[in-house]
Amino acid sequence: MYAVVERQMIVPNLHEFTVEAPEVAESVQAGNFVIVRPDEMGERMPLSVADWDPEAGTVTSIFMQVGGSTAKLARLKPGDTIPTYVGPLGKETKIENFGTVLCVGGCYGIGSLYPIARALKAAGNTVHTLLEARSSFLLYWQDRFEKVSDSVIELTRDGTAGYKGHISRLGEILTLEKIKPDLIIVNGCTFLMMKASKVTEPMAVKTIVNMNPIMIDGTGMCGVCRLTVDGNVKFACVDGPDFDGHEIDWEEFLKRRQTYNPEEVHPLRKSGCVSHF
Repeated sequence: MYAVVERQMIVPNLHEFTVEAPEVAESVQAGNFVIVRPDEMGERMPLSVADWDPEAGTVTSIFMQVGGSTAKLARLKPGDTIPTYVGPLGKETKIENFGTVLCVGGCYGIGSLYPIARALKAAGNTVHTLLEARSSFLLYWQDRFEKVSDSVIELTRDGTAGYKGHISRLGEILTLEKIKPDLIIVNGCTFLMMKASKVTEPMAVKTIVNMNPIMIDGTGMCGVCRLTVDGNVKFACVDGPDFDGHEIDWEEFLKRRQTYNPEEVHPLRKSGCVSHF
């Protein structure tokens, strides 16, 4: 069993989740993920790693409460335990001195983007971070990014912080900020990663996205996380989770993401966790 050190809602529906897992904390790298189960009857879920402390033996992730299993995670308190915490899994993000890197994060992806930006800065890159959300109250960890970035840019759909609009304005924002990236890394929801990839494709700037599809075992045995990249079938858990966003079959991926939506809604209806059903 793995002890929960902290679980707190940091913005509406997004939770910071820290678990005592010394073996994971000793070897995890930026871009890795873990597989967790909230209880003995819970499903296995992938969570990207947002931070870790080897000395304390703790690992932190940011998750969004969207279904039955994440609702169970959201009810955990410090001192509670979970039966499964497996990792680090996946290939770590490639870190070297690329020159100028733009890191784009939204929603739970802001958390998983942080160790990547930190590692890129430590490798000598000029790092610019763009944080995207519907409104300013959904942004978080700006102070952390300021310590590892040359600039932090905010983009909100309602204009309450930074630029107003969506990621479709990325090209315009780069021009206004006078940023010419050699590499772009995007972490967040499927729509953000897909849209950013389509916006950057005409720019001819390599764009890396962190795919977090449906997973079960997280080790390549089940094949549930397959996706098509440059015409070839890949498993996100072992071949990724980082892929070139310009090579992904996004239409196929979006369809697969919706496969288990009814199964997610059913336990929520019976749990009493939401009142509008």
